[in-house]
Amino acid sequence: MTDNPKNHLNNDIQDKLVKDSIARNQDISTQAQARPSPTLETASQDSRSSDFTQVQDLPVGKAQGQQTTMPTNQANAHHTSSSDEQNSQQTRTAAQTAFNQRDDINNPHTLDTDGSEETHFGYKTVKKAEKQARVADVFTSVAKKYDIMNDLMSFGIHRLWKRYAISLSGVRAGQQVLDIAGGTGDLAKVFSREVGRSGHVVLSDINAAMLEVGRERLINAGCNNVDFVLANAETLAPFDDESFDLLTISFGLRNVTDKDAALRSMYRVLKPGGRLLILEFSKPVFEPLSKAYDLYSFTALPMMGKLVANDSESYQYLAESIRMHPNQQTLKQMMEEAGFENCDYHNLTAGIVAVHRGFKA
Repeated sequence: MTDNPKNHLNNDIQDKLVKDSIARNQDISTQAQARPSPTLETASQDSRSSDFTQVQDLPVGKAQGQQTTMPTNQANAHHTSSSDEQNSQQTRTAAQTAFNQRDDINNPHTLDTDGSEETHFGYKTVKKAEKQARVADVFTSVAKKYDIMNDLMSFGIHRLWKRYAISLSGVRAGQQVLDIAGGTGDLAKVFSREVGRSGHVVLSDINAAMLEVGRERLINAGCNNVDFVLANAETLAPFDDESFDLLTISFGLRNVTDKDAALRSMYRVLKPGGRLLILEFSKPVFEPLSKAYDLYSFTALPMMGKLVANDSESYQYLAESIRMHPNQQTLKQMMEEAGFENCDYHNLTAGIVAVHRGFKA
């Protein structure tokens, strides 16, 4: 039996994709490491710093800038007894030392608002008030190796998934685009080119480390019609109603504490006739593939995370979070309940990933 030349070509292309990605992201990591790391004191200062876009810096009539950071939603804190307040303050202080305070933007889940109400963090059960900080820890840890790991974990196929999602976006010149949880900016870079000089793109993420990597990448690529905004997907508080023609969230929805609240916020900031695209891991439709995928996810992913990013626990969480995410039909129903119409989904790679699409009437 002779080798198929097409297989050799595909393998060569695959190898080149991974090597190019590794080289590119090593350059980005070197640039990011050269920047001084923020201390707790500087991280907790008013978010009107030069790092990310401010309200006054955005074009008139365009999207809306960055929320001022307030540690652990102190502005919404209720009066409690002295002992309760002391316990609450101790919990807040512990949480603040675990992650960059700018990642706790407008957290709607606090001990004051949610009490002991619980949710999942991977397979673990945690208080709702704690999940955002835990997710922030994960992505702060993996930010500088995120794109390398994506190429390795998916064998480069994530690029094809994103390309297909973009093909469904209907993005046009002059439009306003919000890429939620956009991290390192893969989609925003393409949208920047597609909307042109008359359009505008906002790359938002709740995690400052991820957003900084995206900012470096897009600035280096000459994307001068993109702003970078720290924002919580559940509230999208910095953005006005009916601001965007297109919203995208790529591999980020499963990390949100309250997905229903996030979908309602996405509906709020979308213009009438606008479109939402969700690219996310989903449930394989072929049972033998599902079992092989589980084996790969819970053995190979943490091992690669340890070897490449020196962090196996974060990739264990990522594997678990995929399993806890709603399946295709459930997410479609959630979108409809949030108000979206003509919702559909497209399975990719036999349902390992799905693109969901919905419209605002």
